[in-house]
Amino acid sequence: MDTDDLSREAYRAILVEAERFNHDLTLHFGLLSGDCKDEQEFIEKSERLIGKLKKAKPYILTDIFFGEIPNLNNLNKALDRITKNIDKVKQIPLSERHFDF
Repeated sequence: MDTDDLSREAYRAILVEAERFNHDLTLHFGLLSGDCKDEQEFIEKSERLIGKLKKAKPYILTDIFFGEIPNLNNLNKALDRITKNIDKVKQIPLSERHFDF
């Protein structure tokens, strides 16, 4: 699937929130969509990515952020916001989410 296939709610919850923090973070969430069959799988993989990022060693973060590790406190706050946003999206039945196609 492509990020264009996501509901507006999921897109804003994950991708827009990631972009507010750092474009490189957005890229990694966006890449996840290519390996997903639907929005539910994308949400699950996004949650796993968040868990991995929170535990990542500095050398991993260097690769993820292309040599510029962001402030770790701010990164964790952004990841927490994305997690809260995901929780809110999961409360919305799929039939009530808004899709652009």
